[in-house]
Amino acid sequence: MLNRLGGSTRSFFSTTASLSADYATLHKHSITSRDEFWNDVGKERVQWREPFHTVSDCDLKVGKVNWFLGGKLNVSENLLDRHLPLHGDRAAILWERDEPGQHEVVTYNALHEMTCRIANVLKSHGVTKGDRVGVYLPMCPTAAAVMLACARIGAVHNVVFAGFSAEALGKRLHQSEAKVVFTADRAIRGGKLIPLKSVVDEAVKMAPSVQKVFVMDRTGAVQLTSDKDVPLESEMVEAKPDCTPEILDSEDPLFMLYTSGSTGAPKGLVHTQAGYLTYAGLTHKHVFDYEEGDVYGCVADVGWITGHSYVVYGPLSNAATTVMFESVPTYPDPGRYWETVERLGINQFYGAPTAIRLLMKSSDSYVTKYDRSSLKTLGTVGEPINPKAWQWYFDVVGEGRCPIVDTWWQTETGGIMITPRPGLDPNSLNKLKPGAAMKPFYGVDIALMDPETKTKVEGNGVAGHLCVAQPTPGLARTVYGDHARYIKTYFSDFPGYYFSGDGGYRDEDGDIWLTGRVDDVMNVSGHRIGTAEVEGVLVDHVAVAESAVVPKPHEIKGEGIFAYVILKDGVDTDHSVLRQEMSDMVSLRIGKFAKPEAIVICPNLPKTRSGKIMRRILVKLAAGEQEGFGDTSTLSDPAIVDILLELVGDHI
Repeated sequence: MLNRLGGSTRSFFSTTASLSADYATLHKHSITSRDEFWNDVGKERVQWREPFHTVSDCDLKVGKVNWFLGGKLNVSENLLDRHLPLHGDRAAILWERDEPGQHEVVTYNALHEMTCRIANVLKSHGVTKGDRVGVYLPMCPTAAAVMLACARIGAVHNVVFAGFSAEALGKRLHQSEAKVVFTADRAIRGGKLIPLKSVVDEAVKMAPSVQKVFVMDRTGAVQLTSDKDVPLESEMVEAKPDCTPEILDSEDPLFMLYTSGSTGAPKGLVHTQAGYLTYAGLTHKHVFDYEEGDVYGCVADVGWITGHSYVVYGPLSNAATTVMFESVPTYPDPGRYWETVERLGINQFYGAPTAIRLLMKSSDSYVTKYDRSSLKTLGTVGEPINPKAWQWYFDVVGEGRCPIVDTWWQTETGGIMITPRPGLDPNSLNKLKPGAAMKPFYGVDIALMDPETKTKVEGNGVAGHLCVAQPTPGLARTVYGDHARYIKTYFSDFPGYYFSGDGGYRDEDGDIWLTGRVDDVMNVSGHRIGTAEVEGVLVDHVAVAESAVVPKPHEIKGEGIFAYVILKDGVDTDHSVLRQEMSDMVSLRIGKFAKPEAIVICPNLPKTRSGKIMRRILVKLAAGEQEGFGDTSTLSDPAIVDILLELVGDHI
């Protein structure tokens, strides 16, 4: 490491404050001396059984990504065993059950025993290193223990959000060639019982590779309906409470996780052991300014990458107390998040802009009646947060004192790539930019690329396709069973770069803003307009809670702008007046060329169960199509398509 930094990289990873103080210098070093940087980080953060001999062997032109070669380790040992001597009695998981006002504490000692018992159950049923394990469970400590049990014996877990349809689950089990599946009798979410076992029964019919279905008792309604079914709790009671961890290679698969499938067939992305562990833990600590003893609360489900990296792997690698949230933000009322913050003393809160916008619709009293003085950091994930929601989050939830880390990353990257911190001075909240992801994390070399020339767009005040110029340890290694698709999807558009599929803008200060998916950029009379830009104006209208904008074919302009908006509760203004006001706002804020061709006021949008808007449906509706919407089974409310079909008909 450079002498001017005062020693090795490792000495600079003690506090986020020290990282912030020398962000520019250390970030430059992490890019120009990549292997030296990650060598220090890898040695500091990971407990190795055998040290690595080569830091990296990567070539993005051919989709080759390898880190910490020769190293041997066990991830569950890093997350559990290494913490037991000092922190065995510390709460590893605070399980915030769906039932209001309740939570359960799981210590590191208890989580270790639970993990070992499940690992031994797996071994007793013939699951070995490399076997794929399907997971379709509620948001509960057992789900985390199953993930860690797989890591302990070298099996590869494939968690599917417990809300996907039987068809969607069956496809994922079949494609991953799952040997066994974990599920529960039912899940509880927002006071509603959700059948899981019956969904798995149907899904397994599509997946002949499945030999056993382990059934957890969540609601006292377990029914074993097949000779494949195994009652999980009774098996765990009989299993030994300790399991020797399998020693694995740094590049052995750790887990696979399917993308939502809202665009094209689902991709089973494969993440490996050491690189993912290193990156998830490092980003968790320094993006959220985690300090020992903090209570960290990410409200994502483990069915998504956010739940993997920032509910389970990242926090536990730092011996943190992590919250697992089973419920929904509006149950029993819109104050649920903030009541939980008060009761559990949460210091870092990480949620989605979709939820923030939803909660904004209700009275601020649902927030302010709870003590939120424990909060130190607020985070957002999943999509860029619009400035209006950002400001509400900052002012009302965070009382104007908590930095908001608006994070950009993907299932493919494994961890946070762009974020205001650690590049943000903790004492300079006025430097935060509502709606901007801002700074690349250490080791992340962001490049904005010209789609025509395939070259980097240099300087500030410029836009381009968002790429990463160097591999990071957390990057997915392949698409399961289809490496050619991995190369084609991520490395063929800009050879030598990882292409995110997103567009970006680097402002005059050098900070990064996300402009939406590149296929969400509209070309209106030669003007390239990001959908997110128009959406940001629409949601600034006092009556609007959420918006979605898509291109509409136009015989003169090429593309027109078609907008869908959801109004806040209680708005009774004439819709024609509201449409005109919104249209005028867009014309004023962006330009008359960006004026929407139509604004459809609707009760909801077609969203997947993770909250992702299925834009292909909105595009087809705007184009006047009345059928051919594809698989809608993953929508949280499939009936919304017919409702929108009728509403859109008045505007075509």
